[in-house]
Amino acid sequence: MIPFDFQPRTRVVFGIGSLSRLGELARELGVSRALIVADPGIVAAGYVARAEAILHDGAIGTALFDAFDANPDSAMVAAGAALAAASGIDSIVALGGGSSLDCGKGINFVLTNGGTMRDYRGFGKAAKPMLPMIGIPTTAGTGSDAQSYALISDATTHEKMACGDPKAAFRVAILDPALTVSQPRAVTAIAGYDALSHAVESYVTTKRTEISDVFARDAWRRFEAHYERVLHDPTDLSARGAMLIGAHEAGLAIELSMLGATHACANPLTARYGTTHGVAIGVMLPHVVRWNAVHVGHRYADLLGLPADTPAEEAGERLGARLEMLARAGGLPATLRELGVPRDELPLLAADAGTQWTGTFNPRPFDAAAGLALYERAYQAST
Repeated sequence: MIPFDFQPRTRVVFGIGSLSRLGELARELGVSRALIVADPGIVAAGYVARAEAILHDGAIGTALFDAFDANPDSAMVAAGAALAAASGIDSIVALGGGSSLDCGKGINFVLTNGGTMRDYRGFGKAAKPMLPMIGIPTTAGTGSDAQSYALISDATTHEKMACGDPKAAFRVAILDPALTVSQPRAVTAIAGYDALSHAVESYVTTKRTEISDVFARDAWRRFEAHYERVLHDPTDLSARGAMLIGAHEAGLAIELSMLGATHACANPLTARYGTTHGVAIGVMLPHVVRWNAVHVGHRYADLLGLPADTPAEEAGERLGARLEMLARAGGLPATLRELGVPRDELPLLAADAGTQWTGTFNPRPFDAAAGLALYERAYQAST
């Protein structure tokens, strides 16, 4: 068995209507004035007004930062930190999808420790204490609510920077399935596919352990059973809840075992073409699974509940086919051609992919040459 050292850092509060506990939970943390970090869509949906009302009822003041987009960058984080400093806040409430949660963490880094986001690339770079944070995801997607990392783009290069520190973990995560009902179907599909990719990738990385397996395996089984169901009936709160728990579990698995070549290939697509992260993941994941199968086919067989003696390539093919079926159910593009990626730029993408940190944890050795082979498969794939 593989040794591990697991210390949960985040209290998880799950349940339909659990947003109503925000004031109570904030008071337990000693909060008196909170910065709410939420993107404009979350503000328009009325969720920020609800959160503000709950906090105000608990005699907790608020300020709002919403000047960021789906890929928060270092400049946006700097603006949020400046607003936070001027507002005299003592805590952060991040409300929304992964962009809100990551932006909230980024603001916390810069506000409490100074400098810019570039200073925190990697892990353990925050020397000073950070403010307590509450994370409230409104999508079953990134699992950022379970992680001590923030993914922030460099405002100049557009490269995604993974910035982590144990102090950056949310003190509390509120998982309220009712908050995910109003999101558009496309958001449910894209965020959900990103979440299931976390389960698939973290289950086979070189850093995986017995405890990360527990979270990744259970997350996959929740996604596999409920992804299509929640797309068919967006009001199904049972399915919504299963997806939300699965996303948190997959986030825990990432925290413990990292990711692999799918994310290494997806990040350059976002940096160069602005491709939505979950869309890029949807194109690349089935190809990476088939490519990895020669090394970890038995792990893929286990995810699918197949006999232990299932041939490696068969297991990879069956999981790849199931992943393609789920992507089709979500209406996700199938090829790089559909994303408008020029074929002659694949070598440039591959060079970028070869430098991505997540690629170092892939079970099959991954470099620029491997990235090019995978991009070629994704370009030529049958639609």
